[in-house]
Amino acid sequence: MKRRYLMVCTIALTVALASVSEKHLSDDAQTISKVPTTHKVVALTIDDGPNYKATPEILAVLREKHVRATFFVLGQNVERFPDFLAQEVADGHEIGAHTYSHLSLPKLSPQEISEEFDKAEKAILAIAPKPTLFRPPGGFYNTQVIEIARQRGYTVVLWSIDPKDWSCPPTDRVVEKVLTDIKPGSIILLHDGQYPLPTPKALGIIIDRLRERGYEFVTVSELFQYNEVRHSFSLVNGSF
Repeated sequence: MKRRYLMVCTIALTVALASVSEKHLSDDAQTISKVPTTHKVVALTIDDGPNYKATPEILAVLREKHVRATFFVLGQNVERFPDFLAQEVADGHEIGAHTYSHLSLPKLSPQEISEEFDKAEKAILAIAPKPTLFRPPGGFYNTQVIEIARQRGYTVVLWSIDPKDWSCPPTDRVVEKVLTDIKPGSIILLHDGQYPLPTPKALGIIIDRLRERGYEFVTVSELFQYNEVRHSFSLVNGSF
């Protein structure tokens, strides 16, 4: 009985330590998953592309709706489809880094993490300026990942709404999830790294329905400007 108790305690401790060393969508000061604001502004983010079919379809919807999004791109896909990254830039979208090959970063050594950044930046810099936003694959990170990202000049961005469009649910389920969970300052996670996806069709409906509710769409960097907690702190301290 005593041995069984010790085993249970050991397992619990292992799980606890894992949760400390590797985080997934943890809402803390190291990352940003939403912005505290009363303004009805939200950011659309698109991960994992470019893809030869999904990306142009999504770009067409955004162009038709006059909406700018933030694309967190994979370096290996940028190398395969550089013209689509160029089109994202030309259309005024914001570009963020999503590593080179979508590996789980907490499982890598510091050198391997740096190599993921190096290769991703090399691919992006051939077409666009160096990004200032970074999203870890799967939302997984630890202290080491955060520190390396910060040393390279990145703000780590997660999300507050995930309709799991990558799993190819029906379009109406993607739309319903976003409309149900939406709040001012939300960061919405969508994908363009594979085909087919319900995302292009769902995206148009989401934009229309949220506009009917009075929402506006901004890039992630623009969303930061609506941070009322930070703005209030600045005013109290006499800075702007």
